[in-house]
Amino acid sequence: MKKTLMILLALVLSLGTFVSATAQKKDMKVFISVDMEGVSGVIHWEDVSRTGKDYELFRKLMTLETNATIEGALEMGATYILVRDAHGSGRNILPDLLHSKADLIRDWSSGPLEMMEGIDETFDAVILIGYHARANTPNAVLDHTMTGAFYNVTLNGKPMPEAGINAFIAGNFGVPVVMIAGDEAICQQCLELFGKVVTAPVKQGVGNAARMLHPQKAQELIKKKTKEALTKLKEYKPFKLNPPYTIEITYKNEERAEKASWIPGAKRSGNTSVSFTSDDWMEILRFFLFTM
Repeated sequence: MKKTLMILLALVLSLGTFVSATAQKKDMKVFISVDMEGVSGVIHWEDVSRTGKDYELFRKLMTLETNATIEGALEMGATYILVRDAHGSGRNILPDLLHSKADLIRDWSSGPLEMMEGIDETFDAVILIGYHARANTPNAVLDHTMTGAFYNVTLNGKPMPEAGINAFIAGNFGVPVVMIAGDEAICQQCLELFGKVVTAPVKQGVGNAARMLHPQKAQELIKKKTKEALTKLKEYKPFKLNPPYTIEITYKNEERAEKASWIPGAKRSGNTSVSFTSDDWMEILRFFLFTM
């Protein structure tokens, strides 16, 4: 009898090991969109411009913050990681310094997915690194929304930072944004929009200045928060809005609004504003692409 019990116990333990190993082998795909204004140390437009004298330093720090994210994701069992260089030229992350376990998308395809190029329904999570607050946010570092021509962008009446627009794209593929790193202002805006999201604030705006974490500490925080975010993926929900979708863009000058109003389906909604409504979220993105 004792021998039989020992054999049964061994079988149960073996089965448990097999189930555990099978669970660990489940594919986990992570999409990382990386901007630059929210990277620790960045404070001025020169820092993020290819002509800025310190640009090479900050593109390196951008790459290292991306690597911290990748390392955290790999430690949590990620089996595929795609990085989208989503700043300016789309050619900022240093390919030779980027972690070898990640694929990288560089430059722009001219398609409507923009900063989320490469996302699809097969991914399990989206992580946003180096992000910044929407235009006209107080105590925010280099706040803007896509282009300096925009004063404000709303989706179904909700003011949108770039993180919100990109979460909307991911949400329509059924993929949640689980973590964001940037300044405190964008972290707070994402909490308000998404409800549940892990944040990694690496700096705090002080007027036009900012209080920064040391880059190494920022990278450690990002890795820690990435692991935290990927621990319980089922707790996060894709960011979705109910159709019909209405996007409204307020420009800084009337001329741009007049030009955008000639896009088929667009309507002038104010002195410097234009809106567009559709039940098709991809039509919203196409309209948005041509307004920039």
